[in-house]
Amino acid sequence: MRWSQYFIPTTKETPKDATAASHVLMLRAGLIRQVAAGMYTYLPLGYRALRKVEQIVREEMDAAGAIELHMPVLQPLSLWEETGRVEAMGDVLLRLAGPEGDWRPNTVLGPTHEEVITDTARAYLKSYKQLPINLYQIQTKFRGEARPKSGVLRTREFLMKDAYSFHDSLECLHKAYKTMYDTYCRIFGRCGLPYVAVEADSGAIGGDVSHEFMVLTPAGEDSVAISESGGYAANLERASAHPAPPQTDEPLPMEEVHTPGVGRVEDVCEFLGTRPEQMIKTLVYDIKALRVVDGKDVEWTGWVVALVRGDHEINEHKLERVVREAFDDEVVLHFELATPDSIEELTGAAVGFAGPQGLVERVDKLIVDRDVTTMRNAATGANKTDYHVRNVNPGRDFPIEGDKVVVADIRMVVEGDLAPNAEHDPLHIRTAIEVGHVFELGTKYSEAMHATYLNRDGKPRPLIMGCYGIGLNRILAAAIESHHDDGGIIWPMSIAPFEVIVIALDPRDETVMQTASRIHDELVNADLDVLFDDRDERAGFKFKDADLIGIPLRVIVGKKSLAGGMVEFCHRRDDEKQKVTPAEVVGLVVKAVGEELAGLGRAQAHDAASVL
Repeated sequence: MRWSQYFIPTTKETPKDATAASHVLMLRAGLIRQVAAGMYTYLPLGYRALRKVEQIVREEMDAAGAIELHMPVLQPLSLWEETGRVEAMGDVLLRLAGPEGDWRPNTVLGPTHEEVITDTARAYLKSYKQLPINLYQIQTKFRGEARPKSGVLRTREFLMKDAYSFHDSLECLHKAYKTMYDTYCRIFGRCGLPYVAVEADSGAIGGDVSHEFMVLTPAGEDSVAISESGGYAANLERASAHPAPPQTDEPLPMEEVHTPGVGRVEDVCEFLGTRPEQMIKTLVYDIKALRVVDGKDVEWTGWVVALVRGDHEINEHKLERVVREAFDDEVVLHFELATPDSIEELTGAAVGFAGPQGLVERVDKLIVDRDVTTMRNAATGANKTDYHVRNVNPGRDFPIEGDKVVVADIRMVVEGDLAPNAEHDPLHIRTAIEVGHVFELGTKYSEAMHATYLNRDGKPRPLIMGCYGIGLNRILAAAIESHHDDGGIIWPMSIAPFEVIVIALDPRDETVMQTASRIHDELVNADLDVLFDDRDERAGFKFKDADLIGIPLRVIVGKKSLAGGMVEFCHRRDDEKQKVTPAEVVGLVVKAVGEELAGLGRAQAHDAASVL
């Protein structure tokens, strides 16, 4: 492909409002163009790279035994109503607008396809003899992203590979999950990503077991906790720490202290002369749920109180899981931080003065973080405006067991916490880009949508499901975040839009052009993707463009080198030029491409410690 006949609109200027390296370089290198917030056109160079990512994904999914299909972007709202996810997805679920009675208000643009695939499964998968099966697609998704940012890392339209497996036993699901986990390792390895797999929260997708595949970079919007040894890694929403050791101080009598106008932890500590880790924070939540009474659903409202140490923050994801498990016989409709009026109704005090003592009989659940249970002589609110108490002791001054009490890990981990695994080494918090996610869904969707099969005994059972997603656009961005320098992109060979660029430094010289053209043609005949920079531009201009677009291998043909019977060959990542004859260079390039692709094919999961 001749550059002069192709479309690569490079630019020197850093685009306005672009801060992430991948966003800046994708715009400057002419890979993408923003049409509107969260919506991008993939220009030829970017689309070539995206298609290569797509091909790697398709090859590995096919090799793993998955079967490709294609589902519609437009989905009936009724399917989402069956699973109850209309409310759970909120504004992320894009709905069409239209007059009353029209088809459009009953249609959504699919952000994911669990409902559609489950509808397909219940129509066709009727017997255990048809199981297991894994169906996948590479399809456009739409999400109502309120604040798209960082180029293609957070958009309203994106390309995803989503796969869904169906099984007749948990053992079968576990096996498929491991197969997909290993397949993802091969995919991301082949794409040249320095990824790490971490334990994850399943979120709105659901399920009990899930892992995310992360690429650590300051441009990421996810946070992960990784131990120094690399033996433990988890998304911050899921991450846990080794429990705090029990405090051994002798319990002292509880003492009320007048603290006028002092409600924040930091201010209370200064007033009382204590430390945040010796404070107990009492957070009040309003809850609304349905319980069955005499065979009827009865709606009720109440309170849940959560306790954490003063130096810790509540992990809302963990807390919500604990709450839903605590009320497992009921349907939780609403759960959020209580209003000031609600807090005062429960505690009798203004916001900032709540404490756990005396509340258990008035709340529906008291959820105590496990690190709170080991505290001695702590300080907390007195449930009385402008008052706190000293020397509060769990188990003596408020219960840590009983029907209304749940002790659980409900806090966010912080830098320096000890990992929960056997090594107990320090945790470090890093930002990352999520490029893939695998879930064991179980029967969440099949039960909601009555997708059943007949087992070996001829009895109907809900299909057991797994779900496996990859963000193809994010792979491109993550690759650029991981592989670039001040000059531009340094593409991994496997997803580079072209594998080699041939640069004619003196395009007006006939010998230069004939030699460069012959090398280009021979490389093309060797089944390589080759870009030939035949433009009538200065050498420095061409080199800067070559650095910017980041083609891995470079063959430079100029009058000076040719006068000595040589051309120059180098790699974009180190720019160490090697002088070889025109007859030798094709073989060297073919060998280099093959070796790098083979190396990426052998890539394994990165040890978490190696990417810290």
